[in-house]
Amino acid sequence: MPLTKKNPRSKFFELLQDQIQNEFHASQQYIALAVWFDNEDLPQLAKHFYRQAVEERNHALAMVQYMLDTDHHVEIPGVPEVRNEFTAPIELIQLALDQEKQVARDIESLVRAARDADDYTSEQFMHWFLAEQVEEISQMSTLLTVAKRAGDDVFEIERFLHRETVGDGGDAADMPPVAGGAL
Repeated sequence: MPLTKKNPRSKFFELLQDQIQNEFHASQQYIALAVWFDNEDLPQLAKHFYRQAVEERNHALAMVQYMLDTDHHVEIPGVPEVRNEFTAPIELIQLALDQEKQVARDIESLVRAARDADDYTSEQFMHWFLAEQVEEISQMSTLLTVAKRAGDDVFEIERFLHRETVGDGGDAADMPPVAGGAL
């Protein structure tokens, strides 16, 4: 069966391929955080991070769908090792916040690469992710503030998450299409 000719890779699409790996890695890291919280009998924190893992998976597959839609070759990458060893909930939340800040910088680089290439369609595609990172950083910052205020009373964080809605849970109506459908 002959292979179909695919569009050549620009810097933007090389970075997008890298970002797919970053999003899958974030998903796996969030699963590791969720499992740690589950093991510590902190069900609200576990549930929150399991949801975050699915959301990051959906982000990766939205990027995959965009590459497919624009006739670019896609490779599903492996992911780097995730961190599994922690001593306190605040460590995990700080790691999540740092991770989201790095993703925001990566998304900004993607927008810049699209703009530099006069690729307005790709730039527009990335705008949703820019807005999403504002929400992600805000929610992790709030969770970190609550954790710092709670101190050693981790059940205060649990009560906060049970009582408050933190983030959109990955249910944004305007999210780009996800390869295989969003979970």
